[in-house]
Amino acid sequence: MTWFLIFLAIVAIGGITIYNSLVKLRTQAQGAWADIDVQLKRRWDLIPNLVETVKGYASHEKDTLEAVINARNRAMSATGPADKAQAENMLTGALKSLFALSEAYPDLKAVEGFTQLQGTLDEIEGAVQSSRRYYNAVVRDYNTKVEQFPSVLVANAFRFQKEEFFELDDEAQREAPTVSFGDSGG
Repeated sequence: MTWFLIFLAIVAIGGITIYNSLVKLRTQAQGAWADIDVQLKRRWDLIPNLVETVKGYASHEKDTLEAVINARNRAMSATGPADKAQAENMLTGALKSLFALSEAYPDLKAVEGFTQLQGTLDEIEGAVQSSRRYYNAVVRDYNTKVEQFPSVLVANAFRFQKEEFFELDDEAQREAPTVSFGDSGG
């Protein structure tokens, strides 16, 4: 009888420990996702300034400017890692087109406000990449724990679900938009 109670205590303590570790990892994943959202919001907030700056020098490039705004709006309304990743990929492509315009408009490249916006976007892109890597690492650890024995028993009993990774679609989209254009005096 005593051995049975000791066995039950060990199983209970093990179950509680596993449950708490699953909760901790899930909470870390949610926090990491919130960090991505913060960085993406910074990016989205910067885009109207970029578009307005380019519009002043290349207003007849209406299609490119509209594509950037439409991609931004889609990215802002996307939900979940997979949908958000797809929308962000579209936005990255649109931003590449926007920055390509500066090659055709040397006056635009010389505008200090535009170069500052480029620098800020470059900084944000680095922060987004860092946030993505951290989020995906936490999700990997969480998903592994959800699937491993014996934690899978606790995960199933308490309905812990696997989380989605924040992945990019193809190798070409894994690169941040290029925001520097040769020598700009720095």
